[in-house]
Amino acid sequence: MEERGLNWGYSGNISLRLPEEGLYLISPSGVKKSRMAPEDLVVIDESGRVVEGSRAPSIEYRMHLAVYRARRDVNAVVHAHPLYTSVFAAARKRLEPIVEELTIYLGGPVEVAEYAPPGSEELAENVVRALGDRSAVILANHGALTCGSDLEEALDALMYLERAALITLLSGLLGGAHPLPEEVLELEREIYLARRGMA
Repeated sequence: MEERGLNWGYSGNISLRLPEEGLYLISPSGVKKSRMAPEDLVVIDESGRVVEGSRAPSIEYRMHLAVYRARRDVNAVVHAHPLYTSVFAAARKRLEPIVEELTIYLGGPVEVAEYAPPGSEELAENVVRALGDRSAVILANHGALTCGSDLEEALDALMYLERAALITLLSGLLGGAHPLPEEVLELEREIYLARRGMA
């Protein structure tokens, strides 16, 4: 993620659902993602208890588990602090679907989850509420979370999110972006739901 400019240093976390075991693989706390090795990963159960691994799980494990409980279609969750999306997080502004891929790949407008302290149950609840059936959510004054059926899809969602944030910011220099027609957004929403198996 650092190579793509989507996260830096110790921030952010990644997890995977292990459906056959009913467990979750999550990045550890206190390890730079760029230096993380396979042995650093932690396996936790539904309650967040460490089942395998010598490190503590990410402080945000509650948020990851809450998404998995709410969304049976999700098998990977990525939380990061991408620069341009973080501008929207700081301003607490949702991202409107001004580019086609925002609805096709993320499900529509990207909402802002109300602020709550990192690692808290309240933040986990706020994220699930704002995420809904979409693949991305902005965390107020914090960063972003994306999800997908696998890790590649969740990372792609993060890239689409950051690209849309940059386009939105730059289009503001030219007077603002023009909205897509409502009928186009409805069609793109149908495509998204079909791709996610929700149609």
